[in-house]
Amino acid sequence: MSFYDAVVPAYLQMLNSLMGLLTKAEAHCAAKKIDPSVLLGSRLFPDMLPLSKQIQLVSDFATKGCARLTHSEVPSNPDTEKTFEELKQRLAKTIAYVKSFKPEQFEGAEAKDVTFPSGPDKTTTLKGQQFLSAFSLPNFYFHCATAHGILRHNGVEIGKRDFMGLN
Repeated sequence: MSFYDAVVPAYLQMLNSLMGLLTKAEAHCAAKKIDPSVLLGSRLFPDMLPLSKQIQLVSDFATKGCARLTHSEVPSNPDTEKTFEELKQRLAKTIAYVKSFKPEQFEGAEAKDVTFPSGPDKTTTLKGQQFLSAFSLPNFYFHCATAHGILRHNGVEIGKRDFMGLN
């Protein structure tokens, strides 16, 4: 398996899955007459980030993961989305960005150094394989699963197949 095949399809599967989850969440709000901002601001626990921020972070981990692994310029995405439509547009933009990468851009990436911010005034450097498997993908999946959990907790009728992007 190429490094590209370990990276790009994983990001795309979940980004597309979240697009479907947001569509179902939007329909849930309309059917139940719930103000969408209530669901977008929902959290699993008071000290956790809200649904809207979970989606923004998923987008960030995918874009920054691809950029850092290929030593491309890391895009900046201001977190200004306040509606389902705006979040879906962000996901669509992220999907297009991830799809723009070619397999040859990832050649040798598993062994190259990847340096990234890891706190205020701090950076960490890992080899590409370690960056992907110990940092980028775990964070990406964490925020995907948390977004799914917030929606399910709030009554949106979704399950594992929705999370996997199979529905």
